[in-house]
Amino acid sequence: MDKKIENPSVPAETVPAAEEKSAAGTGRKIRMPEMLTVSPSPHIKTPDTTATVMFDVILALLPAFIWGVYVFGVRALAVAAVSIAACVGLEAAAQILLHRPVTIGDLSAAVTGLLLAMNLPVSVPLWMPVVGAFFAIVVVKQLFGGIGKNFVNPALAARVFLFSWASEMTAFSADGERVTSLAPVLTEGDFVASATPLASLKAGTLPSETIFDMFLGNHAGCTGEVMSLLLLAGGIFLLVQRVITWHIPVAYIGTVAALTFLFPRYSGMPIESMLYELLAGGLLLGAFFMATDYATSPVTPAGRLIFGVGCGLITVLIRYFGTYPEGVSFSILVMNLLVWYIDKATMPRRFGGKSNGK
Repeated sequence: MDKKIENPSVPAETVPAAEEKSAAGTGRKIRMPEMLTVSPSPHIKTPDTTATVMFDVILALLPAFIWGVYVFGVRALAVAAVSIAACVGLEAAAQILLHRPVTIGDLSAAVTGLLLAMNLPVSVPLWMPVVGAFFAIVVVKQLFGGIGKNFVNPALAARVFLFSWASEMTAFSADGERVTSLAPVLTEGDFVASATPLASLKAGTLPSETIFDMFLGNHAGCTGEVMSLLLLAGGIFLLVQRVITWHIPVAYIGTVAALTFLFPRYSGMPIESMLYELLAGGLLLGAFFMATDYATSPVTPAGRLIFGVGCGLITVLIRYFGTYPEGVSFSILVMNLLVWYIDKATMPRRFGGKSNGK
């Protein structure tokens, strides 16, 4: 959600018009407006700004995040606080050093920090969100020109970068084992590690959690990906607010649902296998909140459908055949790199223009 929404104030040119003009061939006098205002496009006016859009995204994320804090303890809140503070502070510092206007008031850096925290296990050392924030804000965003000019999602790029510390990124706290320690680095005994439902699916067995548990977030995982019900509610809120469109989430989730139903990892139970695949991991968080990032997703409806289908295909391929049980982050980043080509292929022809170079 990092595309800047601008409403530039462009000086309008006012052209005086005659009080009355003769209608051609009729001799009648037509009264004309006193002044005509000429201004460049776009001519659509909207109260939406970057800050209002980002505020809606934060509102949509908050219920699932609060549930994550409830399930995993105050450590989840500490990780989020460090992540958001680091993202906002680094954005301001980078803009000052690069002699750009400081735009932390648009809340885009805060959204990146919250998304990054929700994509991390609660047990990570507190220095890791800072490293991730630096990679997301400075490397992925500001070095490429700032908001709206990054070509991949900053929070997801940071999450993948943090897999350089694989053991920390795959140590998930067990459901019901709240982590209360606020130490910079947790020691042995501070939390109880547990396998995620995706790890069980990777091993070829159904998770011990029920579908109802999966829906209500009673299982191990990252802070923001466990509560499917609240993630769905947040996604619907963004759709109602018209912050996002339905094309990417429906195409993404629908592709995963179709593939996992037709080719279930747990033979003989296609419906159960499909539901576990949909509710486990970061699929819902990615489909509604990160694949729909304005700056890194296609602009046409057809392009968004292609983008969503591609994300779904890559997610299933990685989950089924990759060494890592989750594929959401990697699939979205791969499709981010193809957005230019998708837009080029699906952009409508300009009126009177040429197609296929003819």
